[in-house]
Amino acid sequence: MSLEHALLVSLRERPGTGIELARRFDRTVGFFWQATHQQIYRVLRRMEGDGWLATTAGEGRSTERCYDLTDAGRAELARWVASPTGVEPLRSEVAVKMRGAAYGDRAALLDQLRGLRLEHQARLAHYEQLEREQFPDAPPATDHARDVWLVLRGGIRQERYWIDWLTDYLEAWASTDATAPGGDAR
Repeated sequence: MSLEHALLVSLRERPGTGIELARRFDRTVGFFWQATHQQIYRVLRRMEGDGWLATTAGEGRSTERCYDLTDAGRAELARWVASPTGVEPLRSEVAVKMRGAAYGDRAALLDQLRGLRLEHQARLAHYEQLEREQFPDAPPATDHARDVWLVLRGGIRQERYWIDWLTDYLEAWASTDATAPGGDAR
């Protein structure tokens, strides 16, 4: 997936200015696809040049441009949604650190993992709150709302996965002296 496609999804949901889109992106698609505000603005300009977006002048004295999809942008979004998606590999720095912990400061890593688990617990609580607020009568009736709800449910499951995995690792080392040097150096 490219940032362009994440932006097409967001703009298809609701047109907006660059700053509105960047803020909205952080609260929605940004949970699953990271981008800086600078990257978003750069890609918006490129997408406009490619004919996928049209702009209108902002309201009042604003110099902001409001972005919306063109027919070509909607066609590209539809093409991309229908294109095959492969299995996404787990690409995780923390997993590599966990695997290599015997070769470094395990106690420091365990402290990091405790902090990460707290962050995942906070994110899980946030997602669950969003679900209670936005989808009290799940499953939603409209197609788009159901899609949003199902992605949110996936995020909830992903956070539970991380919490469970980190807990397993931390508990496995809780009964040992994790600060002892050495370990299996094979």
